Amino acid sequence: MSIKVAVVGATTWGTTLGIVLARRKLQVSILTRTPEECSDLNTSREHLRFLPGIPFPKTLTVSSNAEEALASSQLTIIAVPSDRLRENVKNIKHCLTSETIILNVAKGIELPSCLQMSQVLEEELPPALHRGICSLSGPNLAKEIIQEKPASTVVAGHDHEMTTTAQAILMSPSFRVYTSDDVVGVELGGALKNIIALGAGICDGLGMGNNTKSAFITRGLAEMTRLGIAAGAQPLTFAGLAGLGDIITTCASLLSRNRYVGEQL
Repeated sequence: MSIKVAVVGATTWGTTLGIVLARRKLQVSILTRTPEECSDLNTSREHLRFLPGIPFPKTLTVSSNAEEALASSQLTIIAVPSDRLRENVKNIKHCLTSETIILNVAKGIELPSCLQMSQVLEEELPPALHRGICSLSGPNLAKEIIQEKPASTVVAGHDHEMTTTAQAILMSPSFRVYTSDDVVGVELGGALKNIIALGAGICDGLGMGNNTKSAFITRGLAEMTRLGIAAGAQPLTFAGLAGLGDIITTCASLLSRNRYVGEQL
């Protein structure tokens, strides 16, 4: 049986996941915000703004029509900024079914509600769709994954069948996917590490040295873990890919936007 994947949002991360899956001959459709954006991507057959020089595989299509992009999709990846998740879900929820895995890949917390991304999805989607809600997080720099450099990630959800199906669809020789039932921990790990990355970048910008930066990251992880436990997360989650793994990448890599912002500050 052929697998259809829809990606909501032509962001760097959404486009990267779409290309990686399409390279494996999966049918992938990216939903854009506007017809103009759709036309530009279909004409160039690459994302000139975010991923120049990376051609779209033949099995990747682009559409600005939600009904067309999401039709018969077994996996719908929502790859939009966290502050726009609710708006986008409202626009596409009529296209989703109870058999669809709804995978959020945004790392953030909605303001001013302070809700996690899965909680936003649960508020906007009918109860029949809740079992399909999952979140993905981990040390995943898009520019390395698009180059097929080995990486790992975590898919978290409350329904084992849905998370393992998402795992099977996303898994490749260079992209290893683990599963978790700790949605709170995985989502908070992905959001909170950005704060620590800003501080790590500030350490770099001030020339404080590796000892200072290491101490800051370690104590930051301890604070993240305590907050996560208070919110109902499992402590070991913060010692895994969605916690420690993501912090290492985000605080150390020159590709990390949050570290860079801290450095410039």
